[in-house]
Amino acid sequence: MTGAFRPCAVVPSFNHWRSAGLVVQRLRAAGLTVFIIDDGSAEPARGALAALAGEGCILHRNAVNQGKGGAVIQGLRLAIAAGYSHAVQVDADGQHDLDALPQLLALAERLPQALVTGAPLYDASVPRGRAIGRKITHFWVGIETLSWPAPDTMCGFRVYPLGAVAALLDSGERIGRRMDFDIEVVVRLSWRGTPVVELPVRVVYPPDNTSNFRMLRDNVRISLMHTRLVFIMLWRLPSILRYRSRRREASRPWPKLAERGAYAGLRICATVYRLLGRRCCMALLSPVALYFYLTGRHQRRASKAFLARAFATKGGRPPGFGSGYRHFRSFAGRALDTFIGWTGGLSPDALVRDQGQVWKSLEGSPRGCLLIVAHVGNVEMTRALLDEQTRQRLVILVHTKHAENFNRLLRKFRPAAAINCFQVTELGPETAIALRERIDRGDWVVIAGDRPPVGSQGRTSMAPFLGRPAPFSQGPYILGALLECPVYTLFCLREGRQHRVELQLLAEHIVLPRRDRAAALQSYATAFARRLEGYALRDPYQWYNFFDFWAQPVDEDGR
Repeated sequence: MTGAFRPCAVVPSFNHWRSAGLVVQRLRAAGLTVFIIDDGSAEPARGALAALAGEGCILHRNAVNQGKGGAVIQGLRLAIAAGYSHAVQVDADGQHDLDALPQLLALAERLPQALVTGAPLYDASVPRGRAIGRKITHFWVGIETLSWPAPDTMCGFRVYPLGAVAALLDSGERIGRRMDFDIEVVVRLSWRGTPVVELPVRVVYPPDNTSNFRMLRDNVRISLMHTRLVFIMLWRLPSILRYRSRRREASRPWPKLAERGAYAGLRICATVYRLLGRRCCMALLSPVALYFYLTGRHQRRASKAFLARAFATKGGRPPGFGSGYRHFRSFAGRALDTFIGWTGGLSPDALVRDQGQVWKSLEGSPRGCLLIVAHVGNVEMTRALLDEQTRQRLVILVHTKHAENFNRLLRKFRPAAAINCFQVTELGPETAIALRERIDRGDWVVIAGDRPPVGSQGRTSMAPFLGRPAPFSQGPYILGALLECPVYTLFCLREGRQHRVELQLLAEHIVLPRRDRAAALQSYATAFARRLEGYALRDPYQWYNFFDFWAQPVDEDGR
């Protein structure tokens, strides 16, 4: 531990003495100077803590109890004055697994600007009241920091970047001095742009543990703190939004933690939906949508460009601020509907589908087909609300790992809802053979037709879309020709409280003559583009391609 990274440890204690010695011993073994803050302890804790003072262990005693937050702040100020760059906060009661200390320090050294906090992994010893309170706090912190998954704020095992802490303490901002401190300091550092990164840490509650948490008093104090922080967040929203990118960047190396948070997010989202309904959920999501609208410069421009063309085609007025925000809010609603649909919160009656000959012939055919979908409306609702037998016939072609991660979450939350994903990098012979076998078994292969995949190497056809040529991937039609199966389009738009899914035949067989291959691909792409345009104009706010849809494709040579 050399160079600019110079950590120490801060151990607050109020009448904890049975385990404090072992905690200090482990911290000293890691090479850390330890600041023990005796927050007005009585005997025998006072004497036991005094006996720990010595080389590398500095004891500071408050004559009157200042509260946990006051004790930690005192320790942090001592660490700052002594020239340390980081401070590890560890509770003196022995709850935290100090085997995680090397990982915590390594992560803090790798990300020196971040606050690195433990993400508790509890065993059966956790008091039920504390577990419930933590979930409630986690929900409110997500709102206060505009973060999901929200950072854990109640674990007292963390590493502070002291430069950011010094700036916060010198600013004069009011920070809770008791059990509300651990939560509030994370929220306020997050507001000021300090990234928050989590590391899973085992936490136990020893049978002889002395808890200073007072259930009624401290829960009331924490509730009042959350109320205050929500109003402060709304007042300081512009400055908070400016710092969001820094927190997001620091969290990228930890996909497993993000997945863990997403799983908790699904749980909370489903619970709030059941208790409050969709309208209240949308009210909670509105500030989040506003954040993305204000900070997503490229997406905002793409939204405005699309809405301008769509409104002009329909004879409407150019889009303004309200139209753009409504577009982003519609996307938030789509995400909510998708989560609730996948997690079993919607009735199958929420999906309305045409029971005509097309559906009947497709469901009754022993042979499979190719379904071309698009990022308009919410085709996810079709997959979520179909009966299990039909859903098992779906094979989703994906170009990234994200769908696999989401599928893993679904298996945890609702095993019956798992979907079949097929990873595709390019449409080579092996891919075609594997998919042909799925078609022969009666499966329905699903591919997006409105986004040229990364690395498409110019395999696009220009087709007219809302008055201007746009690039459309040739992949669906090349694949359809290789599979020698019927090709359908599938669209699903929200209409009031229901989602209407429509299935239409695009071609019984895709034929690509060798001499006129480019013209044939152009014809199929144009047919799909015409159909896509019709659905996009039904409700332009259900268009979810937030990029320059009309940009010319770039080949491998950058031309």
